[in-house]
Amino acid sequence: MMEDRKIFSLGEVARSIRKTLSERYRSAYWIKAELNKLNHYKYSGHCYPDLVEKEAGKITAQMRATLWKEDYHAINQRFLDVLKEPLKDGIKILFLARISFDPVYGLSLRIIDIDPAFTLGDLEQEKQACIEKLTKEGIFDANKHLEIPLLPQRIAVISVETSKGYADFIKVIDHNPNKYRFHHHLFPSLLQGDHAVDSILNQLTRIRKLMHHFDVVVIVRGGGGDIGLSCYNNYTLAREVALFPLPVLTGIGHATNETVVEMVAYANEITPTKLAESLIQRFHQFAQALTNLENTLVSGSLQKLQHSKEYFNHQVHMFLTHSRGIFFRHRSHLRELSLHLTRHTGFLIKNAREYMLRQQLEFIKKQAFGFFKVERENLSHQQGHIQLTSMAILKKASEGLNALGRIANQLHPANVLKRGYSITRQKGKSLTSAKQVKTGHLIETTLFDGVIISKVLDTETKKQ
Repeated sequence: MMEDRKIFSLGEVARSIRKTLSERYRSAYWIKAELNKLNHYKYSGHCYPDLVEKEAGKITAQMRATLWKEDYHAINQRFLDVLKEPLKDGIKILFLARISFDPVYGLSLRIIDIDPAFTLGDLEQEKQACIEKLTKEGIFDANKHLEIPLLPQRIAVISVETSKGYADFIKVIDHNPNKYRFHHHLFPSLLQGDHAVDSILNQLTRIRKLMHHFDVVVIVRGGGGDIGLSCYNNYTLAREVALFPLPVLTGIGHATNETVVEMVAYANEITPTKLAESLIQRFHQFAQALTNLENTLVSGSLQKLQHSKEYFNHQVHMFLTHSRGIFFRHRSHLRELSLHLTRHTGFLIKNAREYMLRQQLEFIKKQAFGFFKVERENLSHQQGHIQLTSMAILKKASEGLNALGRIANQLHPANVLKRGYSITRQKGKSLTSAKQVKTGHLIETTLFDGVIISKVLDTETKKQ
């Protein structure tokens, strides 16, 4: 007591509150709230969740809680089994808790258990609300109504560069057995977790600015199973996909019910591999259609040619048959015409021949007379020319013969011997070389006025 005032210590107040609460709240209670922040500490394994209640977007109640390591592991595993997602921030939960008060740490709720079915129902309600809103706005099937290129080759890929799903997708389209060519560009993004929605929306915004470079957008995800899919039920993301100006294809790798993003996308496959195979199948179907068209065209052309050939042969046969019939029917008439034509033609030819012969004869006479006249004049002229030319040639030849006679006379052996030359013979044969005689041979030397007979004593041969 102090000055008529009763004063309590802070500890006394805290202990009184704890006593009152422990007497009033003896059992555990099921409570529903929004898990604003899980606050899981990996080192200790404990969680210290922040719980809130909201009305019209405003917080009307807020309280701190504790979730010990052993309870957290058990509860989180049930969430993975039921929701296919871990316990995380921003979800509504129905939890069993005890109310406690600590003089140091204050009022808190110790969470003993959490019912995943309540959260699942809440998430399903959000999903259905998203579907209903998109349907009411008339945009649920907007992306499906887009016209996809016959052969979508240019692909904008939203994925995590290191994810198995992205690797599987690229492997299938780049190494397809038919060697169809694709051009793809990665827009890296988070694909699960609290920041996945914003990350995917940012990449979709980037692709919008470059949309003239692409035919389709592909969202592929793998390696995470069915965990972390709630982001694909987000209204903002689903609306962006539904209204996107390019066809959006999804393969986010799970086997449970479709998410809203998959529902509004142009097409969805259960895995990235299946999605890649569906793109390749478009090329294969087109190639097969071309092959079938080629076969049909070739077969049709051959069939048309065969029909045309048969029709042509039939027409030829009909023509020959009809022609023979006409010929046989008019053969006698043709013979009469032929005989008449032959007689008339012979008469005309005879008259024409006689007329032409007379004309040709007169023409030949005129031509011959003129030709003979001209040739006679030419002959007379040539005769005079030949006489003059012959006289000149004979004169020149005579002078040449006289000169040759004089030269021949000078070259006569007798005249040559007179100039001091001699002829040496052996046995009547003229010698031309010293090698033809040997020592002791008799030789004859003919001079201008007689013959000398000599005996060879020696020979000497000039060196060449």
